[in-house]
Amino acid sequence: MIEVYIDAASQGNPGLSGGGIFVKGEGKNLEYSIPLGIMNNHLAEFATLVKALEICKDNGFSVVSFRSDSQIVCDSIEKGFVKNQEFKAYLDSAQDIIRSLDLFFIKWIPSKENKHADILARQAIHNN
Repeated sequence: MIEVYIDAASQGNPGLSGGGIFVKGEGKNLEYSIPLGIMNNHLAEFATLVKALEICKDNGFSVVSFRSDSQIVCDSIEKGFVKNQEFKAYLDSAQDIIRSLDLFFIKWIPSKENKHADILARQAIHNN
């Protein structure tokens, strides 16, 4: 099973944003710092989720366990619903990719357990 840690950061709300993705498992670790442009932090969290799912699909990872410190992302995936329609396109994209995987889990974790993805997200802001 592949473990995927995701986080997003924004300078301002909205402001320059970045996503951090740390993938570990099967004897390798992958790190991604992805500049996301100008968006609010919640949108950045959803955009990072979709990017991480695309990375998993592109690498042929079909059994994945995601970790995020974003309660809204975890709840939205688990419920399959977002109140804010601004997030709906991201949720739809995420669900499309999740359906193509053999097994998908997502778990909320406290920020202190997600430091590596946070560092990658903050680095991405400076690459915008």
